[in-house]
Amino acid sequence: MSRKSEADASGMAFTRICGLAAIGFAVLLLSNGAILAPAGMPVVGAEPAEVRAFFSAKGGIVELASVSLPMIWVLLTLFGAGAVVTLRRSERDRGEAWSLVGFAGLVLQNATFAVIAAIRLALAATTTHDPGTAVLWAMHDALFTLNGTSLVLALVGLSIAGRRCGLIRPWHARLGLLAAALLATSATLTPLVIDHTGPLGLIALTGWLMWVAWIATYGLVLIRRPPAGNRHLPAGDVREGHAAAEVSATPHEGAR
Repeated sequence: MSRKSEADASGMAFTRICGLAAIGFAVLLLSNGAILAPAGMPVVGAEPAEVRAFFSAKGGIVELASVSLPMIWVLLTLFGAGAVVTLRRSERDRGEAWSLVGFAGLVLQNATFAVIAAIRLALAATTTHDPGTAVLWAMHDALFTLNGTSLVLALVGLSIAGRRCGLIRPWHARLGLLAAALLATSATLTPLVIDHTGPLGLIALTGWLMWVAWIATYGLVLIRRPPAGNRHLPAGDVREGHAAAEVSATPHEGAR
């Protein structure tokens, strides 16, 4: 096997690992929600008394749900790295960096949610009548809602990069941009979301569910990506005379 063939095989293996990471991320994220939601996890804007009651009675469930978080962050980072590797060479030819915008959003998402998780664990460890509960929960709500901004960066960056490189289908890019619009709306309305529980919270929830579907689908695209020798950009996506670079191909699923 030539060095080029070995490099192509290695690149495919890495990309597929990152695609599997995206699907694993989505599964673990939904599983995490499936643990907390039935247990009665307080929603954004819940009263401090409700928060104290939940974390005092069910702190063990919060701790159980937190076990998967480090792996969730690792998988999300792997997905982002795989997407950047797949898209960057084609982007450089056009002088763009949308994939890096998306990766920055994923890193920011991990960092922000690490703080949110730490606050939840702190609440689970506090006493029933700890006066700091209200402050911690207010910080939790603000970070949780504003965290939509990091997802907006990820969704917009990787949706535009994936579409312009021909890696993902138009409907997939539109799904990402619509989810970004909903999450941006929720983040912008953070004070109202916190002060008025109810329909406004559904904006973020809908955007979040669309984000999970978007990243799982992106993972499938990376897994099914064809060998490097068969990949080229659709003719309409590059200027005539440019090298048809690294990413998607006319025959593969993401380009249709």
